[in-house]
Amino acid sequence: MRRTLPSTQALACFDAAARHESYTRAADELALTQSAVSRQILSLESFLGVALFRRTRHGVALTPAGRSYARQIGPRLQALERDTLDAMAHQGHGGALSLAAVPTFATRWLIPRLPQFAARHPDIVVHIDTRTRPFLFADTGFDAALYAGTPEQVAQWPGTQAYLLLHEDVLPVCSPHLLEAATQRGRGRAHVGVSPQVLAELPLLQQSTRPYGWRQWFEAQGTSASRSLEGPRYELFSMLAVAAAHGLGVALMPPLLIEAELARGELVIACQQPLRGERGYYLLSPLQDRAPVLDTFLPWLQAQAAS
Repeated sequence: MRRTLPSTQALACFDAAARHESYTRAADELALTQSAVSRQILSLESFLGVALFRRTRHGVALTPAGRSYARQIGPRLQALERDTLDAMAHQGHGGALSLAAVPTFATRWLIPRLPQFAARHPDIVVHIDTRTRPFLFADTGFDAALYAGTPEQVAQWPGTQAYLLLHEDVLPVCSPHLLEAATQRGRGRAHVGVSPQVLAELPLLQQSTRPYGWRQWFEAQGTSASRSLEGPRYELFSMLAVAAAHGLGVALMPPLLIEAELARGELVIACQQPLRGERGYYLLSPLQDRAPVLDTFLPWLQAQAAS
């Protein structure tokens, strides 16, 4: 079936003119004449049957329809350009993998390991963009997604195959100075850890997306903690890690997300009692039109998670 698509030249002219709201500046950007840009946009408006610009005393301005169309066209042209450059760069070898990923897991666990993948597979480029919620792969340019969720949430993501990478086990962590202060009150030895009873008396950092995390941890340890719901709240694990490292309190964190802070001694494990979280980290790929490069990336990713 023939596709209803305008010319890419007309779309490029429209995109530039929409960003600048000026035919003259669009022409300068594209190394064209102003009249050439005007002709391309007139052709596009004729093709669509919609006015995209209106004339003003100072030049042109987007119509409401033009503004809506520009918001949709701009990202698609960028993706088309990126995919074209990838194809030109690889000349039929290797390829590119476009990943949607939850930000903290990508930044703190995956990206530090990507140099190993690049050394082993220099012909494969991995692109990463942030996504925290399920989406339809058919509506995006993503080849796979790194997602944090419960098994029930993963099962509800339609048209996908899920691979469990890691469970989100959490441990109490804090600044070594906070633990030393507890030691000075005779409550334990710094860097070795303290009991759940001692932690119940220390400032607790809360994660706003998991408001009952500390209550669940203390219940699992059989410890009463009247202040388990108190303390400053942060949305992301990355925020919790920084707050804990600066001595604001004790945070419940997956150790896999704070490997660097633990290695540098900025954070220490305050109590060696983990809690198996309901969530896990998964790689999800579409059931149809699976990218061939996943056959290389997924086994490497699973090996990294297993180790």
